[in-house]
Amino acid sequence: MKFQGTEAYVATDDLTIAVNAAVTLERPLLVKGEPGTGKTELARQVAQGLGLEMIEWNIKSTTKAQQGLYEYDAVSRLRDSQLGDERVHDVTNYIRKGKLWQAFEADRKVVLLIDEVDKADIEFPNDLLQELDRMEFHVYETGETIRAQNRPIVIITSNNEKELPDAFLRRCFFHYIRFPDMETMKQIVEVHHPGIKDQLLTTALTQFYEIREQAGLKKKPSTSEVLDWLKLLLAEDLDPADLKRDGADALPKLHGALLKNEADVHLFERLAFMARRQR
Repeated sequence: MKFQGTEAYVATDDLTIAVNAAVTLERPLLVKGEPGTGKTELARQVAQGLGLEMIEWNIKSTTKAQQGLYEYDAVSRLRDSQLGDERVHDVTNYIRKGKLWQAFEADRKVVLLIDEVDKADIEFPNDLLQELDRMEFHVYETGETIRAQNRPIVIITSNNEKELPDAFLRRCFFHYIRFPDMETMKQIVEVHHPGIKDQLLTTALTQFYEIREQAGLKKKPSTSEVLDWLKLLLAEDLDPADLKRDGADALPKLHGALLKNEADVHLFERLAFMARRQR
């Protein structure tokens, strides 16, 4: 079972090595990188490339580790008992299976995505250590132990919003998705916008990387944002000459697709103002 990328996802050699190493070691793959570099999409493409089902657990700031295992609705059971409902005699009627339970009981290997683990409380990763290590957990209300029938491929993403515990990191295979260079980006663009004229693409990407490297920028535009920008350029039928910028007009065409922060827009406006004063 080897992941080689897919037609819809350009996977670099080091990324495919990381995925296959995690699969071989049967360790969770912890993927970090800038937002928009394809961390979440990686899990979907690994599932597609290996012909597996994917179970997705999207983490929020309020998410607790227990929710990934199961949740017991004691309130509903109490209400039903007061109403004389026969369902109260079977506690399983009030247990809702979490994403880990679903992955563990699957009749074949699945890909389990734990997306943006760093959004949750700092204790969240530690609370999952034993379950991810042993691939089992105990259901106290029924007394049963749920064990993985087929060890899932676990992919965990993080945007580096907070540091993850050392004990958690030790149990993972780690990979950082570097921001694509120009040639890799051209391959990614070809997947999403096939047949785009080379001169337009080169001009647009050159401008895109110049914007990313601008000193003082608060939020660098990502891969997903440059793809949106190129889609707009194609829709407006712009050519390389239309993208030309000079000091007096420092903002890129359709800049709202690239600059998502008013401070960054003001930065380019100030650059244009300073350029006009120097004339």
